Amino acid sequence: MSEQLLKRSEVSEDLKWDLTAIFATQEDFEQAAEELPKDVAAFAAKYDGNLSDADTVVQAIKDYEELVATASHLGQYGHLPVSVDISDSEAQQVTRHVSNVLAGVGAKLSFFQSQVEDLEESTLNEVVEKEPTFEAYIRKIKKSKQAKLDPKVEEALAQLSPVFDSPAEIFEQARSNDADYGTFEVDGKEYPLSFVLYEEVYMYHEDPKVRRAAYDKFNEVLGRYKNVVATAYYTHLQKEKTLSDMRGYDSIFDYLLESQEVDQELYHRQIDTIMNDFAPVMRKFITHLKDVHGLDKMTYADLKVDLDPEHTMPVSIEESKDLVKDALAPLGKDYVDLMLRSYPERWVDFAQNIGKRSGAFCSTTYGKHPYVMVTWTGQLTDAYTLFHELGHAGQGVLSNENNPLTSARPSLYLIEGPSTFNELLLTDYLKNKTDDPRTERSVLSKMISRTYFHNFVTHLLEAAYQREVYRLIDAGKSFDANKLSELKKDVLEQFWGDAVELEPGSELTWMRQIHYYMGLYPYTYSAGLTIATQAFLKIKSGEEKVDGWLEFLALGGQKVPAEAPKVAGVDITTDKPLKDTINYLDESVDRIIELTGELNKG
Repeated sequence: MSEQLLKRSEVSEDLKWDLTAIFATQEDFEQAAEELPKDVAAFAAKYDGNLSDADTVVQAIKDYEELVATASHLGQYGHLPVSVDISDSEAQQVTRHVSNVLAGVGAKLSFFQSQVEDLEESTLNEVVEKEPTFEAYIRKIKKSKQAKLDPKVEEALAQLSPVFDSPAEIFEQARSNDADYGTFEVDGKEYPLSFVLYEEVYMYHEDPKVRRAAYDKFNEVLGRYKNVVATAYYTHLQKEKTLSDMRGYDSIFDYLLESQEVDQELYHRQIDTIMNDFAPVMRKFITHLKDVHGLDKMTYADLKVDLDPEHTMPVSIEESKDLVKDALAPLGKDYVDLMLRSYPERWVDFAQNIGKRSGAFCSTTYGKHPYVMVTWTGQLTDAYTLFHELGHAGQGVLSNENNPLTSARPSLYLIEGPSTFNELLLTDYLKNKTDDPRTERSVLSKMISRTYFHNFVTHLLEAAYQREVYRLIDAGKSFDANKLSELKKDVLEQFWGDAVELEPGSELTWMRQIHYYMGLYPYTYSAGLTIATQAFLKIKSGEEKVDGWLEFLALGGQKVPAEAPKVAGVDITTDKPLKDTINYLDESVDRIIELTGELNKG
């Protein structure tokens, strides 16, 4: 990433995504925003109080899906621009306007779910007989009816959704818009700093002086906002706890896992096993990293440094197309062609600009192609990020093509499988292309530091910390910024032990991630990665065919998480896949250390 960022208006159009695939013009968008509430009112007039027989319900679900699809198109078109430029006040106003329109739509439509939930079991079963593709939707209705509230309350809650969503917006504004990270100086040279520059550039900087100075300045500025961010987070959790109690759940964990169709055993096992069994593997890797770099100590600021930064592989956007073509070839021509459409159709926002949020994501909506946000700096690591997000895009397209809207979305527990599977294909392709030990070591260390460190460690440590915060809330206790820092530091100490020095600032890591506003999301990265690793290893060994994986991608929400991976030959009802994945990583770290030994001899 260049250290001097452009304004969004100065960035070349071909680096930006093209939102005209959602609405061709701003006028079309505004017209849809105006028409949707009228269409919803007509839907309510037709069906409110009339959902008595299976035939009517089947037709109503179909009409309901059309309205929800339009709502999601409005939401996507209205919200995506702020992701790439939070300083655009016009885009902020559009986002808020869309949020209000959709809240009104949600409130008006809330009767539908309430009244479907009121139906007799026999009527619900008849709906599935008449329209088998609605089976997954009806399965979820049967579950949610146990926690339904009075229809008027459901309507009020839907109307209040912009208020309920505001803590995440407050967090984003504090870290990305209000905070001025200024500059820092190293050996007489001044370096500009922003949230994105730290997260995307300085955290990986090969000069330890620059890396550590950026870390110190970044956390000094971040720390000034800790109280407002902690208050926003507390408000968000209180909302979740209140809704959990209102709906009669025994615990906030049960409430948040309900929508994932996962029980607490799967949730806790994922966190506990990695905290206990994977920690020693990562300590071994980090200690090796310290030795290779000749560092006096491994600090928290050093964790993301590349094992061999001089052995880099620059990758242009144009070159990434060839990587997509070649590395994803095992998934077949149809899948590769689908991924390659992302370039001419401009699904991806590659731009670097002021106001662009950090990180990356894929936004999918029914009936339109997905949108991917990355920040392209010309490094191989960007290709990994792109492959990750295109994995989400592929699953989104295949799920949408093979399922009705009401059951197209897979459980959150499964959502990170396809993204990390694509990263593993990229690593495998790069590894097989070389017989040079230095390149092999570089590729393996990228796999550990990008694919697994990010998804199996960073997000898992978020999950372990998040679990402690939710336990406080579940017990009726509160917290402030200092308590959150204390909890975060405890988790980091537990995982890293003596291998890493946790200097001041490490405890503020809880301030850096939007995931905490998305329910029990962080742990699903490691769950998805476990599924992806097992499927990848089984396909590679010939034990499973790639067809099973493609079938898994197209499942949508048809099967619950315990059953869905079985179509790809993975059984997550036991801890064997997780243990096997950790063993695979342990062997990979040992191979990295072995290759370093060979290189040192050479």
